[in-house]
Amino acid sequence: MSSQEYLSTRDSSPPYLSFEDTVLRGLAPGGGLFIPAAIPTLPADFLTTWKDLSFEDLAFNVFSLYISADEIPAADLKNLIAASYSTFRSDTVTPLVPLDKARKLYLLELFHGPTYAFKDVALQFVGNLFEYFLTRRNAGKDPKDPARERLTVVGATSGDTGSAAIYGLRNKTDVSIFILHPQGKVSPVQELQMTTVTDPNVHNLAVKGNFDDCQDIVKSLFDDKQFNDKHHLGAVNSINWARILAQITYYFHSYFSLLRLSSGADKPTVKYVVPTGNFGDILAGFYAKRMGLPIAKLVVATNSNDILDRFWKSGVYEKNPAAATSGEEAVKETLSPAMDILISSNFERLLWYLARENLAATPIEAGQILQSWMVELKTTGKVAVPRPVLAAGLAEFSSEAVSDAQTVDTIKSVYSSSQKYVLDPHTAVGVTASLRNIAADPSAYYISLSTAHPAKFGDAVDRALAGVDDVYSFDKVLPEDFKKLESLPKNVTLVDKPDRELVKAEIEKALKEEGVVF
Repeated sequence: MSSQEYLSTRDSSPPYLSFEDTVLRGLAPGGGLFIPAAIPTLPADFLTTWKDLSFEDLAFNVFSLYISADEIPAADLKNLIAASYSTFRSDTVTPLVPLDKARKLYLLELFHGPTYAFKDVALQFVGNLFEYFLTRRNAGKDPKDPARERLTVVGATSGDTGSAAIYGLRNKTDVSIFILHPQGKVSPVQELQMTTVTDPNVHNLAVKGNFDDCQDIVKSLFDDKQFNDKHHLGAVNSINWARILAQITYYFHSYFSLLRLSSGADKPTVKYVVPTGNFGDILAGFYAKRMGLPIAKLVVATNSNDILDRFWKSGVYEKNPAAATSGEEAVKETLSPAMDILISSNFERLLWYLARENLAATPIEAGQILQSWMVELKTTGKVAVPRPVLAAGLAEFSSEAVSDAQTVDTIKSVYSSSQKYVLDPHTAVGVTASLRNIAADPSAYYISLSTAHPAKFGDAVDRALAGVDDVYSFDKVLPEDFKKLESLPKNVTLVDKPDRELVKAEIEKALKEEGVVF
C-alpha cells in the first residue's frame, strides 16, 4: 500500500483511489472518509535538511509524499503552492509568536489569509486544485460542450469554513459552490464575509437549524447517488482529504520556527494545543506526528460542546447526554461558535487508525469495525470503544473543556499581560487549555494554535475587553477589509427548515440560473 493511494474508512477494501479522484469526490461512498493507504515516513535527516525551508518549500516536501508526480508534476505542484500562499499577508504564511516566553507558550497565527481564518491555509490550495484538475480534464472542450466536467461543491459551515471556501473557489472555472450555514448562528462578520461575495458561481444558503443539521444535509447529499451523479458533488469541508493534507505543513513550519525562537533548544518536548470543533485541524497534527515530527502530545481544547473531551476521559463518544433528558438542544451556543459542533466528522479518521492498530488484523477489518461504530453512533447516539483503543489514543492525545466564562477571563488576562495582544475566543479556548497543561508540566514547550483574527468575533472580544483600559477599542482591532463589508450588496437564500429536498431544489434552481445544463 502507498501513501499516494487512498481508501475509505468504512470500506477499506481495494481498489484504492488516486489523489485526484479522492479530492474531486470528497466523501467516500457510504459516508466514509478517505485516508491515505499508508502514512509516509520522513527522510532520516529531515530535522536538519528541512529546518530552514520556507513554508512553501515545506509544503512541497510534505505534499510530495502524498501526491504522485505522475498525477501532479513537481513543477505544477510548486506553482499551485506558490499561487495558494501568495494571497497571505505574512511572508511566512503562518508565523509563530511568543505569547509568554517565561512559560514557553507560543501562538501559531493561522489567520493571515484572505478571510482571516486558519481554513484559508487549506482552502486556497483546494480551490486551486479543483481548477487544476478540471482544466486538465476539460482541455480542448468547448465552454458549452455538455461533456465538460463540472463540480458542484457543497459544504456546511459553523463559521470560518464558508468564507474561506468561497474565497478559495470564487470565479473558478467549471465550479459552483453552495455553502449552508445555520441562520443567525455564525458571527456577523463571518456572515458578511460569505454573503457579500456576489460572483455568479457562489451561493449561500441560510438554514433555519444548527450546524449539525447543515452538516447532516451535506452528508446526505453526497450519499444520494442519483443527485451526486447528476451534479458531480465536491467537498470543501474537512471531510475532503486535501484540507487535512494542506494543514500538515504548519506543524512542521511551527516546529522549526520554535527551534529558532527558543535559541535552538536541543530536542525540546513540544506539545500542540488545538481549539477543536470538527477535529480536522488537530488531525493534521496527528499525521505530522505519525510521519515522524517529534510532537510529545496533541491537546484537544473544546468549549462547552465537549463531546471530544468526554470521550478522552471516558472512552464513550456520545451526544450531549443531558439534552436527551432535558429536551434542550444538544448543541450549545457559545462565544466560540465555530466549535459549536456535536459530531466531529474527522474523528472518524482517527478512530479508523486506532481500530486498525489495536483491534483489526487487516485494513478491511478496520473498516468493518469503524462502520459498526458509526452505525451504533447513528442509531443510539453513542459508542463506547474498547479499553485498548482508548489507552492507545491517550498515548498521543489529551483534552480540556473550557467554559465561556473561562474564555472571557483568558482574553482579558492575556490582553492585560502581553503587550495588549487580543485573542479571538477560539484561540482563547486553546490558550486556557495550554495554561492548564503548563501548570501540570512546565518543562515542555507549548504551541497553541490561533485559528482566527479577533475581529471576526467582536461580541466576545468586546465582552471581555470593553472598558478594561483607555487603550482598547474594537475599532482598532477591526481590519479595514471588514469595515467595508456592511455596505456591500448581499447574496443569500433562506431555507425555512433543515430539509434535504428543499436544499436540493435551491441548488438546482441556482445552477439553472448560472446556465448550467444538467
